[in-house]
Amino acid sequence: MAEADGLHGDIEAAGFPVGTGQLGTAGHLRANDAGRPVAAPHSLPDDPGHLLWAAQLRPDGRPGPGVRVFRHRSAIAVASPGLSGRDRIAVGGDADDALVLVRDEVLTEVGPGYRPFGDAELIAALVRGIPGLVAAGGPGFLWMETAEPPRPAVPEGVRWLDAAGEREAAALFEDSFPGSYARPGRPGARRWAGAHGQQPDGTGMLLAVAGDAWSGVGCGFMAGVVTRPQARGRGLGAAVSRFVVDALVREYGRAALMVDADNPAAISAYRRAGMRGREFAAAARARGSAGPCQG
Repeated sequence: MAEADGLHGDIEAAGFPVGTGQLGTAGHLRANDAGRPVAAPHSLPDDPGHLLWAAQLRPDGRPGPGVRVFRHRSAIAVASPGLSGRDRIAVGGDADDALVLVRDEVLTEVGPGYRPFGDAELIAALVRGIPGLVAAGGPGFLWMETAEPPRPAVPEGVRWLDAAGEREAAALFEDSFPGSYARPGRPGARRWAGAHGQQPDGTGMLLAVAGDAWSGVGCGFMAGVVTRPQARGRGLGAAVSRFVVDALVREYGRAALMVDADNPAAISAYRRAGMRGREFAAAARARGSAGPCQG
């Protein structure tokens, strides 16, 4: 069993639910009076963006509903239900510490439906060291983020959509991106930005959208970026992305997203919005496996 880290007083004061075992958790991931996250020295890994996102912090420093945060030495794991369409465990820190944390505490407490995710090398170490845990199927992906407003300036012609615009956006998703986790009207989606153009008959048409979804204090999140097929290649996806990234950085101090590694056009658009990426991976419990992943 992992050692306690003696932080329970801070955890309780910050309002974070803790695991049932002896692991201290990230009571450090709390917000200051300005609504920005603060952390005790050396309490967070060097790149905590995905941990802050998974915590879904509220302005008063409490995590989102059902979120649990675990810590062992340098490692932190944040179990977050229903985050971007899945029950997820954001993991960061030294691989050996993370292995103890995830294997001995987190997976046994949160159950088999949760999927660890984080830097690709760290997740590979967890898969090697935890019986019954396997690499998630599908293409690899990037975690991309920035703490700087995009350059050049946000383009004209992009705006936040009203209720009628969101209904038009919902129809666009049905036609062009039906598998998106983030869609107007779904839990976690807060607001939508859109770019319009004219049809041959002179009427306006929504051509591209991007969403502010599952954002929390310290980490705004962009999702649901889609362009109408006949309008692709005109830079509209990059335009709505820059608009949303600018808004998220100004409101939350950071903008982030996840994108499949085999989608070079989208990655290029996000880079033009000032975002930089790291290779991430996810893991899941193998079907029929026994052991600590079974929970």
